[in-house]
Amino acid sequence: MDEQATRFLFELLSTASPSGWETDIQKKWIAYVKPYVHEIRTDAAGNAIGVINPEAKFKLLIAGHCDEIGFIVRRIDERGFVYVDALGRVSPKAAVGMKVDIYGYGGKVTGVFGVNAEHHGGVKDGVEFSDLFIDCGADSREQIARYVRIGDPAVYKREPVMLMNGRISGRGLDNRTGAFIVAEVLRRVRSGNPRIGVYGASTVNEETNMGGAYFAGAGIAPNAAIATDVTFATDYPGVDTAKYGEVRLNGGPVIARGAPISQIVNRLIEQSAARLGIPLQVELTPRLTSTDADKIRYTGSGVPVALVSLPLRYMHAPVETASLRDIEQEIELLTDLILHMTGDENLNPLEN
Repeated sequence: MDEQATRFLFELLSTASPSGWETDIQKKWIAYVKPYVHEIRTDAAGNAIGVINPEAKFKLLIAGHCDEIGFIVRRIDERGFVYVDALGRVSPKAAVGMKVDIYGYGGKVTGVFGVNAEHHGGVKDGVEFSDLFIDCGADSREQIARYVRIGDPAVYKREPVMLMNGRISGRGLDNRTGAFIVAEVLRRVRSGNPRIGVYGASTVNEETNMGGAYFAGAGIAPNAAIATDVTFATDYPGVDTAKYGEVRLNGGPVIARGAPISQIVNRLIEQSAARLGIPLQVELTPRLTSTDADKIRYTGSGVPVALVSLPLRYMHAPVETASLRDIEQEIELLTDLILHMTGDENLNPLEN
């Protein structure tokens, strides 16, 4: 991955994008992608879409969501402490003692999730969101209300860091890495003169309702779609691999197999992996993928979908960890796939 791409990845990971508040990150995504596409499209959901060959009959959509999990203010007490609910599936256990930025109507406010001292009994067993409060240093409801109101979003205050062996850690790798991969694929595909229409979407709202994916699929009406998301790595202590399978960092991108997935699109992905010598890992999605692919699949007259995921440790924690090598291999894989497509692919399984 070159220096330009790495800087952009860190820029995305440093930009707050709680689900429902993705405007800032989308503007940065558009600015990066714009020189490499024929046109930029947006929609009422807030999706950003880069298009190469908009006149082509065959349209492939690749989609990665840019929103991250976070919090939403639900109450402010008379002493100025702020109480929140989850935006997406957030564990209250991971929040205890963490710094947080509230993006209030009066500006960004930093606070901390309060922690009961061990001398006073410590954190209770089975902690719930109703037990959590944010201390911004305010002395009263009136003081904090100058900056924060009910319904304002918040995210962990944490910047991405590099670990050993090309590992990257931070909040919200799920799934700003996917939006980044889509952007990089568009950048690399353009110079290869693809023969199909390529629609790269940075989608919104995946962590809460997947509405962005539906808008994107309905608006584009693609012939096929590939979602780029993350999946659970199981290569760290305490994970039951017999139950959850074996997925590891530096093991390569992960393809999904199951009822929602087009076996024909998967076959094309596997052919690209073989050409490039890229290893593929497998996850099972027997009923649903629980990603953007599910919503896109049901748009229009139906869309054949595949899912290519990045192995991720510590999902939905403020220290999500992934491998830059896996990210690069996924970019190479999707770029090769697109450049080898002719537009004459028949995705009907009964005609193959």
